[in-house]
Amino acid sequence: MDWKVVDERLIRRGELLLSLDFLDGYDEDLETMNRGKVSYPYKLTDRYVEFLAVVRYLFFMPYRQLEGFTRGLHRLVPRLPSADYSGLRRRILRLDLSPYKCLQRINESLVIAVDLTGVRVHRAGGWVEKNHGREKR
Repeated sequence: MDWKVVDERLIRRGELLLSLDFLDGYDEDLETMNRGKVSYPYKLTDRYVEFLAVVRYLFFMPYRQLEGFTRGLHRLVPRLPSADYSGLRRRILRLDLSPYKCLQRINESLVIAVDLTGVRVHRAGGWVEKNHGREKR
């Protein structure tokens, strides 16, 4: 048994690839969402909330933990605001998450790709190969 290969496979299970290209349009998206809004303005775009919903759904993360996750993201990317759990819950419950239900019980590697077009979830290989080229063996 090649322990180096086994070790690498276990490490890659915890890998999360993020393309933060969606931040390029973050301010414009917020401006569009808040145009004509009477009450408190939105601080999170719909694409960001969708990303957080996928993280919550795939990792069985309670809303309070998701709030902590947004705080951590805010420390890494100060432009992304942190959010409170009750606001996240309200926004996430409005989303249609049916496309992600089939991914809940997958035992193989999974790629969550976030880019300018939104959140995309793929089985291992497809998105990575398209954007980074096929790995040479």
